[in-house]
Amino acid sequence: MDIKYFIKEVHKQIDDKLDERSRRLLMAAEAKALGHGGITLVSEANRASRVTITHGVKELSGKKGKVTSEKNIRIRRVGGGRKKLIDLNTGIKVVLEGLLNPHTMGDPERVLLWTSKSLRKLSEELKTKGFRISHVTIRDILEGIGFSLQANRKTDEGGNHEDRDAQFELIDKISRQFLKSGYPVISVDCKKKENIGNYKNGGQQWTPKGEPVKVNVYDFIDPAKGKAIPYGVYDVGTNEGWVSIGIDHDTAEFAVNTIKSWWVYMGREKYEGCEKLFITADGGGSNSIRGRLWKKELQRLANYLQMEVHVSHFPPGTSKWNKIEHRLFSYISKNWRARPLETIEVIVNLISATTTATGLHVKAKIDKRKYKLSKKVTDEELESINIKSKRFQPDWNYIIKPN
Repeated sequence: MDIKYFIKEVHKQIDDKLDERSRRLLMAAEAKALGHGGITLVSEANRASRVTITHGVKELSGKKGKVTSEKNIRIRRVGGGRKKLIDLNTGIKVVLEGLLNPHTMGDPERVLLWTSKSLRKLSEELKTKGFRISHVTIRDILEGIGFSLQANRKTDEGGNHEDRDAQFELIDKISRQFLKSGYPVISVDCKKKENIGNYKNGGQQWTPKGEPVKVNVYDFIDPAKGKAIPYGVYDVGTNEGWVSIGIDHDTAEFAVNTIKSWWVYMGREKYEGCEKLFITADGGGSNSIRGRLWKKELQRLANYLQMEVHVSHFPPGTSKWNKIEHRLFSYISKNWRARPLETIEVIVNLISATTTATGLHVKAKIDKRKYKLSKKVTDEELESINIKSKRFQPDWNYIIKPN
């Protein structure tokens, strides 16, 4: 086990039961037990001053005079000492979250956050806004609001585009404008396809000891049951989700029909009379940037809704940054972990039962329609689409109006 990790875990369990001197002596004892380099290790693990630990080592060694008499030891009262900067100025947290928002990622399986900006870069930007704050303090604040420092993992889906950050900022700007005006902002994507049947599902759940749920040894698809294709819509403004579970193919027609179903069953009640809809999506799959059928189906949607449909795609290699991944799909995965998805009805019920402490509400429905693969869109049909591309990255950002 890593020594630093072990020390951290020990102090997590006991620090709140120790006074200032007891904690100092405990760290000193750990440093002495570790030998050469022990003070450095304990200091880094606990983010404590080396001077404090050295002082404790001298106390234990008797080099600071008698330490057994409690009367001679100065211990600060609870809550004593200099106040933390974030406690003195609560506005720092709000400004910091605002700086991070367009650059924030969420791991769809862990609901952890991390940022693409360095601590020193954030410190410089905060100074321009009137806050003098060190990069060390920023690290503490970030950890307190749910961020963590992550190592690289081989999950990159593509290259790093030069306009990536600018596109994130544009999506954030448009989203804020739409939400302020009361217009719907939705995030859409297709979740991983799932085999229907008694198959192993990742994760663990509580069961009687020695009685694990028994599932098939092999994951070969059952032709009679097939696969479930969950395509989701996440309403950013209301924290609500809609999932259509398809049983045929993941096509652009299926994707847009899911958006239409969201409108019929959830959106219309809240947004009746709105003039615009903002859709964020990744750039591949059934909602591909270059998909002719995707745009043709969006034209049909715009005509049906009688609304302008504004679309922004995430840059290549960043589909996991889409809000639906860590606001909806991650919680669905948690809700059905270790549960064999034996029937499509089980899938619908598990998705519909997904909730969070922040009030996430989800509805799901089976889509039994058949969707033809490789459906062609002629040049004439493409020209009839009432589309207006934006000047910045026109392939990524466009508006489709009713015609």
